[in-house]
Amino acid sequence: MNAIGAAVRMKMNSHVTLITGGGSGIGAATALKLLAQGNRVAITGRDQAKLDRFAQGAGDGLLTIAGDTTDYDQVRAAVDTTVEKFGSLDHVVANAGFSTHDTLADGDPDQWREMLLVNVLGPALLVKAALPALKESRGRIVIVGSTAGVKNTPGNMYSVTKFAATALAENTRVLVTGDGVGVTLISPGRVDTPFWDSRDGVPTGPVLTADHIADTIVWALSQPAGVDLNSLVVRPIGQVH
Repeated sequence: MNAIGAAVRMKMNSHVTLITGGGSGIGAATALKLLAQGNRVAITGRDQAKLDRFAQGAGDGLLTIAGDTTDYDQVRAAVDTTVEKFGSLDHVVANAGFSTHDTLADGDPDQWREMLLVNVLGPALLVKAALPALKESRGRIVIVGSTAGVKNTPGNMYSVTKFAATALAENTRVLVTGDGVGVTLISPGRVDTPFWDSRDGVPTGPVLTADHIADTIVWALSQPAGVDLNSLVVRPIGQVH
């Protein structure tokens, strides 16, 4: 087979993945790894300029879509645009999220509202919008949770949202398993990403990189048909909680 034929064959066999919050951090690292394997990837984010910077040199295997993950019409449009561009949708990764880094005692309720919408409603809207395409492709859903959704952080609303994400993943799994769709919750510990920028940097102690979690996501997506990885907790060695 010549080089052109091999390239065409790789494109035909590649998967299509839509990643929310794909312009930086874990989402961006995951997109790069999937693209390097010959897959096609769509990423969403609210900042078109950030998406454009990330897309420079990425090639025609990457599609960028500016939009709000808490607006169902925009999420559905992102799914439709991905399918129109690439012909199918095999995987979605609900990655968009943030923390207010505060507690019930000292936090801002308006910021909590936005965090709840992004961290909980956003993944649910993605699941709803993507289900028809994923049932057709018998694809996979990855929801990025947190160890804060495994063990409570005192008085922390971010922890509440990630416990909700944990419940959403299991609710989704039991809903779609009969349709051949896999669902994986990946709960990272401390990861050195822009997530910590609003907190003046990563807390002291052991941390993972975005690439570590991206490797886990790509591995979960690459499981053979019939295998469903349901929950993965990934901590740096030395992180207790």
